[in-house]
Amino acid sequence: MADLLLEIFCEEIPARMQAKAEADLGKALGDALTGAGLAFDALETASGPRRMSVNVTGLPVKSADVAEERKGPKVGSPEQAIAGFLKGAGLASIDQAEVRSDPKKGDFYVAMLDKPGRKTADVVAEAVPDIIRSFHWPKSMRWGTGELRWVRPLQRILCVLDGEIVPFEVDGLASGNQTEGHRVHGRGPFTVTGWADYEKQLEGKGHVRLTRAARRALIEADATAICEAAGLELVEDIGLLEEVTGLAEWPVVVLGQMDPAFLELPPEVIKLSMRTHQKYFAVRDPNTEELAPNFVVIANIDASDSGKQIAAGNARVLSARLEDGRFFWDKDKATPLDEMAKKLSTIAFKEELGSLGDKVERVAALARELAPAVGADADLAERAARLCKADLVSEMVGEFPELQGVMGRYYALEAGEPASVADAIRDHYKPQGPSDAVPTDPVSIAVALADKLDTLVGFWAIDEKPTGSKDPFALRRAALGVVRIVLENGVRLKLNDAILASPSAVKSKTDEGKAATVEEAVSKAVDAVVDPTLLSFFADRLKQVLRDQGQRHDLIDAVFALGEDDLVLITRRVEALGAFLDTEDGATLLAGYKRAANILKAEEKKGALPENLVVDAALIKKGPKEEQALFAALTKVRGAIDAPLKAEDFAGVMGELARLRAPVDAFFEGVMVNDGDAAVRANRLALLTEVRATLHQVADFSLIEG
Repeated sequence: MADLLLEIFCEEIPARMQAKAEADLGKALGDALTGAGLAFDALETASGPRRMSVNVTGLPVKSADVAEERKGPKVGSPEQAIAGFLKGAGLASIDQAEVRSDPKKGDFYVAMLDKPGRKTADVVAEAVPDIIRSFHWPKSMRWGTGELRWVRPLQRILCVLDGEIVPFEVDGLASGNQTEGHRVHGRGPFTVTGWADYEKQLEGKGHVRLTRAARRALIEADATAICEAAGLELVEDIGLLEEVTGLAEWPVVVLGQMDPAFLELPPEVIKLSMRTHQKYFAVRDPNTEELAPNFVVIANIDASDSGKQIAAGNARVLSARLEDGRFFWDKDKATPLDEMAKKLSTIAFKEELGSLGDKVERVAALARELAPAVGADADLAERAARLCKADLVSEMVGEFPELQGVMGRYYALEAGEPASVADAIRDHYKPQGPSDAVPTDPVSIAVALADKLDTLVGFWAIDEKPTGSKDPFALRRAALGVVRIVLENGVRLKLNDAILASPSAVKSKTDEGKAATVEEAVSKAVDAVVDPTLLSFFADRLKQVLRDQGQRHDLIDAVFALGEDDLVLITRRVEALGAFLDTEDGATLLAGYKRAANILKAEEKKGALPENLVVDAALIKKGPKEEQALFAALTKVRGAIDAPLKAEDFAGVMGELARLRAPVDAFFEGVMVNDGDAAVRANRLALLTEVRATLHQVADFSLIEG
């Protein structure tokens, strides 16, 4: 058995690309080997700023010999068919083929082909250049006079099989058995014979931590330790940790200091300046939970002075960045939010829907309408909505778009706005992803819902809906945000009413080219959005949320079919219905419903059922006891479910429905619905219609699977 080591060494690979490229290279090589009939014991990969490596163990020295039968034409076939068969099979004469007989097809030729196995080195020498030439990078480049595209210029290709070089060439670069280490601490080159030797030399004299996992663990442990030694606490940032893991081959953690005066800036500005521009970790005081005048930088060099000069140099660079932040902060504070908001009218939102200023006006009007439903002060909700986008024209958000809303909150507090207004400015964008929290303050809820509903209503009005996987305006995220805000806050909101309350208007023009009135535009928008596809769009997002909670999609359809658009109410019905159907009573009653519905459907196919079918109690008394029992139970249940339905006690409703299980079962066992007497038959169909109607007060059981 043999072991294979492949390393592709180049100039710096962007950190964000390394992990996927490492996995892709391992898969490509593994697939090439198995495709050539070379099974192996294990395959492991590694990647770093300048290299990707694959170690394959337990390879055979050659692939197995293969015996293959190739079926040919019938005996007596035209010469052209025979010649084609001989050429494809590599035979010199038809005499080298066997003749076989088939009872149905007669005699035909068969070529017995013995394919000798290939040497593993030959397979690798053929596969690796193909993998390199066809490797996909999000962005790639060419260099020199070659045609090869790679993420950065290739410098070395190390490929050894059982200690021997596998010879091949890619765009003039020949494979070898040498690699390079750290640029400063151990450049090399190092001649290696296999993975163990490769790992030992690079992690020793080469000063290279080969695997991402090793570098990540080292950075996390050392950063935590260096902060604890100084009485500080590292601010966790998983995304930054992943990024710096791909930036340093020999990571060394250094704790730096900055001017404490910069702590007067909003902490989000400090952390974002550190993270975005410098790749520093922020540090806080564990006693106060406030940011400390320190930072953690991951160096790629083990300095002789324990990193003092590195810390000082990085502190100077950070100071320059934070000085810019302080300039933006001071300049923005000098401009009232109301003044910033006026500039929104100059920023396009969507041609058919006007400017950002137009959107803000619509959101403000809708937030006022929604305020009572969410328990918010209408004046505060409207005020927050009018200011919620103002910081988009600020200097700070221009530099750091990620701070939209966050800076608006600070500017609002500086101007003396109520805390609920300031918080709504920050939170109205939430949730921006599945892990993001939803706003919980009533004013924030009103503005967040208004902003998202206005976007959805507007884009539905101009018929720009998501198609397939395309959703350039993040409408799915907006709808999912509405669903989560409503459910997680228990907001009792009629979606259809909220849609109709939205003043989102399409810019339309008359035949003369003059702008239509606002009233006409709003009317057109409302007409356009009274479209069941928008509620269906919300239903799909609700399904997504409830599926994540373990609920069934068909139950959501069954409840939505009632025309209900209160998401909280729908969810409660779905949960109660799901729990009921999981019981024996629920499952059996569903089966009885399906049987009743199928009978009624069959009768309706023969002709429309008589209108206003009413059960004749006198005929019931003359019928079998099973029919009487079902009528009696149905009468009791219909009266008993009214109160719990009004009280939204759906568990209680299901408990009442459970009483129908036994009578329905007994009815179908002992009663013939299609009686010879037309009056009796009609009465029994009316009884089944009443059963169906009763169950439909809870959900459309016809949409429930099972």
